Amino acid sequence: MAFYDLARQDRDLLVKQIQELILIDVTSAKNVHISLYFADEDTYIRKTAYLAIGKICKTDQILLPATISLLNDLLKHPDFKVRQTVINAAGEIGKWNFPKVQAFFDAGLFDEHHSVRNAVIGSVKKMGEVNPAPVLAWAQNYLQHPDKEVRREICHGIELRGRKYPQDILPLLKQLELDPTKRVSSTLVHVIGQISYKKGCLATVIADLKTWQNKDLVNQAILEIIDVHDRYKDFSALSQQEAMDYISKHF
Repeated sequence: MAFYDLARQDRDLLVKQIQELILIDVTSAKNVHISLYFADEDTYIRKTAYLAIGKICKTDQILLPATISLLNDLLKHPDFKVRQTVINAAGEIGKWNFPKVQAFFDAGLFDEHHSVRNAVIGSVKKMGEVNPAPVLAWAQNYLQHPDKEVRREICHGIELRGRKYPQDILPLLKQLELDPTKRVSSTLVHVIGQISYKKGCLATVIADLKTWQNKDLVNQAILEIIDVHDRYKDFSALSQQEAMDYISKHF
């Protein structure tokens, strides 16, 4: 039975059971249950498992080395779901101790399966939101990587931090303004739109765009910003018209 087919009380019991069995694996340094949960077909079981890893390590950090060792072994697993869940588990740890899990993301960026690479993007988002300094410093190293997919993934991954603090990621985004690859520039335009609509963000984004060289890309970004203020009108600090008026006045 799928996770969300269970009654709430049964789900709570299952979560507790998964946490207890994973703790047994970590404390005994044996991979008996973790790989089974990491390979589960139900995405919510896998999520429960990687959240359990994060909770266990945060609660008792003496277990971190054993956990890292188990995750390292699983990163070589032939099942992409296992490797994907390893990256997500590393992301939970990276929220508070990124250096210990940085190697997982160095590897995950180049995994053969897109689900694993997408897990890198998702993890960079959640880590960067709460632990930005080391995560953004790591991301900086890949902005000029020869693989266009790596550049695109990094661009996408730093987005979430920028939704509240666009000033933190704009210097990194600016390094991609002359990127020759359409897939990268399209992601860049998308991210600029996403970091523009929260309270106080539009002014920061517009002020920075005024310093960019690639005017064609900037014009695309302006159109995306205007469109975002309509698509996300229920969440935007300004209406679309107010955003257009601000841009007309200041850009």
